[in-house]
Amino acid sequence: MATIDQVLIQAALKPEEATKGSGVPAIAVDDLHKSFGSQKVLNGISVAVNRGETLAVLGRSGTGKSVLLRLIIGLEEPDSGSILIHGRDIAGLNLDQLCEIRMKMGFLFQHAALYDSLTVEENVGFPLVHHKKEMSKSERADRVKQLLAEVGMEGHLKKMPSDISGGMQKRVGLARALALEPDILLLDEPTAGLDPISSGEINDLVLKLQAEHHTASIVVTHDLHSAKTIADRLALLNEGDVVVQGSFEELQKSDIAFVQEFLGHS
Repeated sequence: MATIDQVLIQAALKPEEATKGSGVPAIAVDDLHKSFGSQKVLNGISVAVNRGETLAVLGRSGTGKSVLLRLIIGLEEPDSGSILIHGRDIAGLNLDQLCEIRMKMGFLFQHAALYDSLTVEENVGFPLVHHKKEMSKSERADRVKQLLAEVGMEGHLKKMPSDISGGMQKRVGLARALALEPDILLLDEPTAGLDPISSGEINDLVLKLQAEHHTASIVVTHDLHSAKTIADRLALLNEGDVVVQGSFEELQKSDIAFVQEFLGHS
């Protein structure tokens, strides 16, 4: 089982820097356990992500990838272990404190999770209405237009989610995830259900946004090509454990049978 010290080394961060100013990882998960009843989902995993870095979390269905994201954003509570966001453990925080931390995170749900009754423009503006009450209506409108322009959706403000394609919905979801200028992005299956061209467009968009915003990102995906394209490092989960993590090239060189099997069938 990898310790947090080992993870920090794999993240190209010297352990002694972990407590110094900007050396603190944006996300540091240590020995995280989570079960639902008798089903063990996460079995003591440790991962760390620095600002400006993208970690792709891979694995078969049911290996706890999406649960990991839900734990990081505080939608689920771990059975044990720690989740540090910018060095602050989120365990035991009250709802107000947790909401304060969540505002620094952007979350893209697997199916975009847009509000069906709101237009594209209203969906992206939703976080601003609720969390940026000091913004005027015109300032909010300008911000929404800017966000939609960043994802190439500026021409679709008045459309309803049902009027646009799945790939477009993912773009709008990304724009909404960026609304509060987060320094952490959590993306759950951003290319799931998309054709190869749309998947490629989403990959290019994630790379563009990463370069512009320099966020710390965790991308959960089944899509090995997408992971190879957008991630600095990959972590492969199996039966609740991190089997291996490193660059795509390092995974290719692994002599672990499951890693070879996964790469061969993906």
